[in-house]
Amino acid sequence: MTRIGIIGAGNVAARHADVLSGFPDVTIAGIADTDPRRAEALASRHGAPAYGGHADLLAAGGLDAVYVCVPPFAHGTPEFDVLSYNLPIFVEKPLSLDLPTAENISSEIGRRSLPSAVGHHWRYLDIVEQARDLLAGRPVRLALGHWLDKVPPVGWWLQASMSGGQIVEQAVHVLDLARLLVGEVTMVHAVPSESSGTGENGEVDRATAAVMRFAGGAAGLLATSCLLTHQHRVGLEVCAEGIALEVGETRLLVDGRRAIEDDGQAKTRVDREFVNAVQGREADVRVPYREALRTHRLALALARSAAGRAPVFVEPSNLLEVTP
Repeated sequence: MTRIGIIGAGNVAARHADVLSGFPDVTIAGIADTDPRRAEALASRHGAPAYGGHADLLAAGGLDAVYVCVPPFAHGTPEFDVLSYNLPIFVEKPLSLDLPTAENISSEIGRRSLPSAVGHHWRYLDIVEQARDLLAGRPVRLALGHWLDKVPPVGWWLQASMSGGQIVEQAVHVLDLARLLVGEVTMVHAVPSESSGTGENGEVDRATAAVMRFAGGAAGLLATSCLLTHQHRVGLEVCAEGIALEVGETRLLVDGRRAIEDDGQAKTRVDREFVNAVQGREADVRVPYREALRTHRLALALARSAAGRAPVFVEPSNLLEVTP
């Protein structure tokens, strides 16, 4: 039986706990949260002990792997502490608010040769695999990404110093999908709407439009907004020779006419494959931490561009930002 601890007891942690508890070869060995009542509420649902801090969870021992499901501003210490116990790690996105923290975590995972995964579950969508098959031999020439939504119901989200902003916290899913279907990005230029963000009490930009240039020659656009009262459009549209695809989390639309529904198993697959890796079995971990770091660098480059009101060039070989 594989014993997994979970750091964080919010909605995403609860989703992982529900999936993991459904695997016959996994048990939830403990749940930690800085809010002891929230930790106890989730732990009691799965017959697991609750801890008021991740240090106590780790010190209790007996773990085979740990999930880190904390808000953006809380990343760093939990990951390093988990790794100090030489435990495989699953991290929910975004990886951090700054690049050095995520790079140092990635280096430590590599140094210890530990299994890792990040919660980019869109990589496991059945419709994404179908989109890749439809695009085979036809390079994408135009990519249009959207995340047009509402403000999530958590107190820290509107503060840029806590969430990192909508591109880093939400649209990173779309950016990861763009990297998969289109390729690496070499230049970004993000323009926030005026009087809608970091200039006002440190709040996130409420709307941003960005241009992206891909290494393979494709042009890209990304539009984000949290001005709405509901989720309006989230996904990626791509155009290649003779075909247009629109990929969302639940549906693939081909040429605006044929709709293909996803099988709904991506959130189960991402957990199952990580558990397989922890168990030393053959595993299809599509986004280990080092791969997620490449998407995270891209998201941070867009955030930097929006803040600086200037283009940011990205080196495609390693996705390191360079001075415009």
